[in-house]
Amino acid sequence: MGRPRRHLQPVPSGAPGNANALLASVARGDSDAFAALYDLVTPTVAGIARRVVRDPHQADEVAQEVLLEVWRLAPTYDPSKGSCRTWIATIAHRRSVDRVRSEQAERNRRVRDAERTGAGDPDPVAGVVAEDAERAEVAAALDQLTDLQRQTIELAYYGGYTYAQVAEILELPLGTVKTRIRDGMIRLRDTLEVTS
Repeated sequence: MGRPRRHLQPVPSGAPGNANALLASVARGDSDAFAALYDLVTPTVAGIARRVVRDPHQADEVAQEVLLEVWRLAPTYDPSKGSCRTWIATIAHRRSVDRVRSEQAERNRRVRDAERTGAGDPDPVAGVVAEDAERAEVAAALDQLTDLQRQTIELAYYGGYTYAQVAEILELPLGTVKTRIRDGMIRLRDTLEVTS
């Protein structure tokens, strides 16, 4: 009884239709009521999925699964336990959390497999020491830059600011910031190549 896949686009929040009445019709197998309910609740379902899952493609998949589950479980909805929208939001949240947990379990499994086959770092202490040495090399290379090059690179790469935000913070033209970052990155690369 699957519905054709519809593109998840938010509809205006004032969309007509009473979700509870629509869900009651969906429970009786009314596909037109499901189409109306789908349009009505998709913004909520997609929003929950995107907030929890973060990855837009996976969030859209989760939202589709939730809406198909609403179609399938509509006859089990009990209005005495809460509104239709709350029921659907709960399903969306649970499915989203399940997806995140599933993805994390898969990542953990891959790490365990890599460690078991020896693909992981055999000596975690050596890995930490190597990372510290790399950080020290980068810090020394940053000291070789001009103040403006170092400031722009630190704001963009360590501070997480966009180039436009860096330009605003330093009160410089965007082109100047881009040039300083590019020149600084070239100089960093050259310095790090010499030291390694």
